[in-house]
Amino acid sequence: MPTTLFTQNTVACIWDFDKTLIPGYMQAPLFQRHGVGEAAFWAETNALVENYRRRGYRLSGEISYLNHILTYVLAGKFGRLNNRLLREYGGEIAFYPGLPEFFDLAKTYAGEKPLYQKHEIALEHYVVSTGLAEMIRGSAIAPYVEDIWGCEFIESPLQPGFMSQGEIELGDDAVIAQIGMVIDNTTKTRALFEINKGTNKNPDIDVNSYLRPEDRRIPFQNMIYIADGPSDIPSFSVVKGGGGRCYGVYNPDHSGEFEQNDRLLQAGRIHGYGPADYTATSSTARWLRLHIHAICDRIVADREAAVAAKASRPPRHLTESPEEEAAKLRAKQAPQQASLGI
Repeated sequence: MPTTLFTQNTVACIWDFDKTLIPGYMQAPLFQRHGVGEAAFWAETNALVENYRRRGYRLSGEISYLNHILTYVLAGKFGRLNNRLLREYGGEIAFYPGLPEFFDLAKTYAGEKPLYQKHEIALEHYVVSTGLAEMIRGSAIAPYVEDIWGCEFIESPLQPGFMSQGEIELGDDAVIAQIGMVIDNTTKTRALFEINKGTNKNPDIDVNSYLRPEDRRIPFQNMIYIADGPSDIPSFSVVKGGGGRCYGVYNPDHSGEFEQNDRLLQAGRIHGYGPADYTATSSTARWLRLHIHAICDRIVADREAAVAAKASRPPRHLTESPEEEAAKLRAKQAPQQASLGI
């Protein structure tokens, strides 16, 4: 008997990281630990594409900062940097007010009404970032998150002939040497489709496989995408185009970020915006609660309509009982409401 793959009673909050959950960039603890000037590093990174172009090379801007981190490692400026250290540095990341506690609070929104509980609606959090996945995994937010997409490094790359070798052990002194995964502002949308189709839950489902809308784990209309600015327009477009909600956040101390979000709203890229304050009574927390409830209400309505459409009416006696006849008579005798002509 054919069946759908998923029950589609999950709501997903999908978060950007830098300047959305934290005021700056997550790599700050890395620079601080090794005495590297953060502003100088980013200035160099931003200049790489043009400088390599002058030398006859074409460099993808999306991987320039990852390459530059590896260059710093080769130059000894980051010591013997590895994924264990990146995760350790992630523990020093400072979040906006209300985090990480808001992530647990938001999950309770999906169970605040008896009908939500009846339909077993749940909320999951995801982080999709162009930053470093290992630092996010080491941060305070990680225990509250269902899954994380970010850039990743490989330690101790496999050497020629590795397929004919035995088990290769990785020592504690392994150093990052290659880029393993790149998430940029465009490939973030691939992560959205992986969440949508359930690829992250069932590896047998390829992200490029065709799935009917009713077979996707989390429909786009069950998603809320939260981010800080224009670099997330591709993701805003995918979620909004699929019927989901998009919300922009800004640092209250930076007027330019407020204006940036207002332009996104006027351009129809987002549904709303507010300060990056996630305390329970903040306008951002209230907006998210309101729209999580709206999604939950629609899930309830859709599921109950499906039950009504698919469940046949029980058999009835051909001869009505005296009680049923009396009820019909009362209905006929009751005064009828006049039509308003609307």
